[in-house]
Amino acid sequence: MPIPDPSPQRGGGKQSHLTIAGISLVADLHGALFWEDQSLLVVSDLHLEKGSSFAARGVLLPPYDTVATLSRLAAVIARHDPRMVIALGDSFHDRTAHERLSSPDRAAIAALQARRDWIWICGNHDPALPSDLGGVVASEVAIGPISFRHEPTGAAGEIAGHLHPKARVTTRGRSMERRCFACDGERAVMPAFGAYTGGLSIRDAAFAKIFGTPGFIAHVLGDHRLHSIAASRCY
Repeated sequence: MPIPDPSPQRGGGKQSHLTIAGISLVADLHGALFWEDQSLLVVSDLHLEKGSSFAARGVLLPPYDTVATLSRLAAVIARHDPRMVIALGDSFHDRTAHERLSSPDRAAIAALQARRDWIWICGNHDPALPSDLGGVVASEVAIGPISFRHEPTGAAGEIAGHLHPKARVTTRGRSMERRCFACDGERAVMPAFGAYTGGLSIRDAAFAKIFGTPGFIAHVLGDHRLHSIAASRCY
C-alpha cells in the first residue's frame, strides 16, 4: 500500500540523530541530514523536472514534481537555517532539465540559495551542470572526516546518494514501504528527496557491496520519528 510523505516536523517535535565517522548529524524526516557544528544541510537526488522528462517521451506524469520538491526543500531549509547546502547529485533528472525550469522555479531556487553557500555535486543524471544555477559545482566535497559524493564507494566517512534506499517492514500485520537512510556508523546512503523518485530495496546486492555485510541499519522515515531497523529484518 502506498505510504504518504512524512508530516512536517514542528517546534517541539522529535529529532533523530545519525552518527557517521564520529560525527553526529540530525536526520530530518523529509530525508535530509543537518550537521549542526558546520551549519550544513545535505540532500540527495532531487530529480527536478522528472515529470517533464517523462512527458517528452510520451509518459504523462502530473507536472508538479519540481514545485513539490522545492516546497519541501524550502521547509527543511527554513527549519534548520543552514549556512551551507550540499545537493548530492541527480539534482536534475537529465542533462537538459535545468533548461525546462519555469521562471518561478528558478526564482525559488535563487531564494533558497540567498545568504548561504550552495554546492551542486554532479550525478549520473546531471554530470555537466551549468554555471548559471547559482552556487558552485563539484564532483565531491570533503569536510573534516566526511566525504560527500553522489555514487557510494563504501569508503569510511562517506555520505552518498544515488541508490534511493527504501525498506519494507511488517508491523501490526501490515506491510509498509518507506524511504530510509542506510547507515552502519561509518558510512551512509541517503534517501532520495525528490517527489517522484522511486527506491531500491536495501536488501538489494548493491547495498551489500557498499556495507560489506547485511549488519547495517535502515533508519526508516516515519510520520514523527526515524525507526531504526536492522537491514536483515527488512525485505
